[in-house]
Amino acid sequence: MADYKDTLNLPETPFPMRGDLAKREPQWVKQWQEKGTYRRLRQVAKGRPRFVLHDGPPYASGDIHIGTALNKILKDLVVKSKTMAGFDAPYVPGWDCHGMPIEVQIEKKYGKNLPAAETQRLCRAFAAGQIESQKEGFRRLGVLGDWENPYLTMAPGNEADEIRVLGQLLQKGYVYRGLKPVNWCFDCGSALAEAEVEYEDRKDPAIDVGFAFSEPGKLEKAFDTKIAKPGFAVIWTTTPWTLPANQALNVHPEVTYNLVDTPRGLLILAADLQEACLKRYGLEGKTVASCKGKALEGIGFQHPFYERQSPVYLGDYVTLDTGTGIVHSAPAYGVEDFDSCRRYGLKDDQILTPVTGDGKFASSLPLFGGLSIWDANPKIVKAIEEKGALLAVDWKHVHSYMHCWRHKTPVILRATTQWFVAMDRVPAGGRETLRATALRGIEATQFFPAWGKARLHGMIANRPDWTVSRQRQWGVPMPFFLHRESGTLHPRTQQLLEEVAKRVEKGGIEAWQSVTAEELLGKDATDYEKSRDTLDVWFDSGSTHFTVMQRSHAGEHAFPADLYLEGSDQHRGWFHSSLLTSCMLHGVPPYKALLTHGFVIDMEGRKMSKSRGTGMSPQEITGVYGAEILRLWVASGDYSSELNLSNEILKRVVEGYRRIRNTLRFLLANTSDFDPAMHAVPMAEMVEIDRYALALTGQLQKAVEQDYAAYEFHLVAQKLQTFCSEDLGAFYLDILKDRLYTSRADSKARRSAQSALYHITHSLVRLMAPILSFTAEELWQVFTGKSDDSVFFQTLYRVPVPADAADLLLKWKRLRELREPVRKQIEELRTQDKVGASLQAEVDLRAEGQDYEWLASLGDELKFLLITSAGRVHRSSEAAVEVRPSEHRKCDRCWHYTPDVDEEGLCARCRSNLRGPGETRRYV
Repeated sequence: MADYKDTLNLPETPFPMRGDLAKREPQWVKQWQEKGTYRRLRQVAKGRPRFVLHDGPPYASGDIHIGTALNKILKDLVVKSKTMAGFDAPYVPGWDCHGMPIEVQIEKKYGKNLPAAETQRLCRAFAAGQIESQKEGFRRLGVLGDWENPYLTMAPGNEADEIRVLGQLLQKGYVYRGLKPVNWCFDCGSALAEAEVEYEDRKDPAIDVGFAFSEPGKLEKAFDTKIAKPGFAVIWTTTPWTLPANQALNVHPEVTYNLVDTPRGLLILAADLQEACLKRYGLEGKTVASCKGKALEGIGFQHPFYERQSPVYLGDYVTLDTGTGIVHSAPAYGVEDFDSCRRYGLKDDQILTPVTGDGKFASSLPLFGGLSIWDANPKIVKAIEEKGALLAVDWKHVHSYMHCWRHKTPVILRATTQWFVAMDRVPAGGRETLRATALRGIEATQFFPAWGKARLHGMIANRPDWTVSRQRQWGVPMPFFLHRESGTLHPRTQQLLEEVAKRVEKGGIEAWQSVTAEELLGKDATDYEKSRDTLDVWFDSGSTHFTVMQRSHAGEHAFPADLYLEGSDQHRGWFHSSLLTSCMLHGVPPYKALLTHGFVIDMEGRKMSKSRGTGMSPQEITGVYGAEILRLWVASGDYSSELNLSNEILKRVVEGYRRIRNTLRFLLANTSDFDPAMHAVPMAEMVEIDRYALALTGQLQKAVEQDYAAYEFHLVAQKLQTFCSEDLGAFYLDILKDRLYTSRADSKARRSAQSALYHITHSLVRLMAPILSFTAEELWQVFTGKSDDSVFFQTLYRVPVPADAADLLLKWKRLRELREPVRKQIEELRTQDKVGASLQAEVDLRAEGQDYEWLASLGDELKFLLITSAGRVHRSSEAAVEVRPSEHRKCDRCWHYTPDVDEEGLCARCRSNLRGPGETRRYV
């Protein structure tokens, strides 16, 4: 057998088969930094239409985790795909720098009770170090951005502008000070935002408690019956610790309440719950009389262990799903309780607030002073029992309860004097409330996925006033001066806020700590005290549409932003606070569209959580598989729901990546000697299957462009992988090998194929660049030979599409379908050891109508479509496929089995390609 290897056009490329991603990717990261790729990209894109994705800032504490990796990669997909689509799409990363978690880290290391200035200095240094660490982690993921000039909420200019935002909202009348129950964490020692609260199951004592009759005459009138014996209005609660603060009972005005005679005396219970309650108490009972809840309004009952009365107030919020139908009201520890008591005339100074900020009862509280509320629970139950007012207790009642998302410890509602943003006040000079403005803004916003609209709408529609003040040191101050007696703001507050902002602009928030009242107020200083409150960190990030987009980084942004992108929890977080602050400032949302993604979960459906120490880290994944695999995993998943992650899933992603890389390597290797200026074949003269391949590529590009525009990245990944593995690898490129390798190097047949491959490569490298950024950059430099160039400086390729593209797509789709039975029969013969390679087979096809016409149109080139040594089509009303082993000799060069192989082992086709004019191809 002669060796004709040297006569073949075997492919060559420096693009390696193995990506060796974990080792080689850091080189590309370094190259992008050293060459200033992002900075140069801004120059390249200058003058294009602007697209702004405003970065939701991650918290500057701890290493990046799989959730932040998912988030940053999705943002990178958006920014790069928009850049490729012809936009100027800058990406300014940001960090959320203030707040309790950093302050807690400092307390752990240096202890509590540090001077405020020292706490702030240490917090600032800690945040700066965390930012540098996270920055390197994000760069390693292949995320391009302005890493040299990110925005930081702790930048003095941003801190100052946040104070200016506060001043504007105060001046407009949105911000007010008052006493209200707010979410309070004893470990934080501060109020919490709604977004900082999560719910976990907890065991607490659930008790049924009697409030003894103290106004029987009024009860007789309400029930229209004689009260002949003592009795109780019975309440049910899972928070016994709130009973020392009880000041009222609530009933629903339209609910029927029964007066029930039992061995424990008369009991007032909701009629619908009477049977369940008596069963719980182990009592028999007989209904004596009934009345509607409104008949009980104003009647007093005896507190179970203190010498005071609790009047009945009406409340529509009372439900009949659990309990007794009567709710005990502690206005300091429940929003509905508070509103109800205020509606009935209770003043702020009349509201009982026995729980201090550290979770203990005030020492002056009778019976339970100095105890933590949790330690007091069983003692309160015992005191009620001793008074004869306990009807039932379940010591292990499980219920969903508020917990601090940082400490994972229980949170209570606690009435304190705080600063609020009013949701339902019409501001000065305004026409509608903030709630109305925000809801109108939601209607004007586009949501990806669409269900996000209903979720955000529901949260805005039902939320209480926003508690914007916090009691911490590491935060942007609310630099108010409050009158020592009345608590009112200084009359020059707006002027003072600007003066403080100017100082903060130069020296950071530390400037507020160092300034004295005397410096700013002069002779008024003795009458006023400095506020110690800081702003909610959600106010920090929620006002970046002004402090960053319109101030510190205005040159890289535009208002409103085209897109905000964060996890689905941000409907109650950053999306929420940004919407409210922007609607107060500008009357419109700060974004045109919102994109939300789900969380990363393991194969058992558990959320991967940094705080719980579960899940896989991006550092681990990039160290083993490479960031490219993580990027492809992100792009391949439907981010609108939870995304599963495991080593098995990553291994499948690796296999998909290898197929793509092998396809790219084939494209590069077989265009290595192709110069489009010299060798390109005009479209009209190209082989038909090459024109079909370009029509297919054009179809792919159009579909992928639409998917990118709709942020459907999983569809992009699916289409690219299918195109590479099925349309190219399993079909077109497989067929093309014969023509590329055995034709004359400079033949039109080969140059036609190379022309198609050249255009396909240009299209593919750009389409995949947002997802497989490292691979696309490597391919681009090999393909173009320009080491100083970048694929990211390009826009999407305009694939040349033949005029008859629609006809070609229809014809070749059917030819591919007709090819499948042939491939199947060849595989059956192979398993029977009757053929080895498919070229050892000959095929006869029987068909009629259009199928016959399309098959017959290929003539002798049908065999190349089938990758067999012979292919014949016969007109027949019965479709059939007949495959058999060839009886002819194998050509030593092209491996076809033909009757014209000579003594040198060459077939006539190869002799022509080597020594004659060469073969011509029209179709395949």
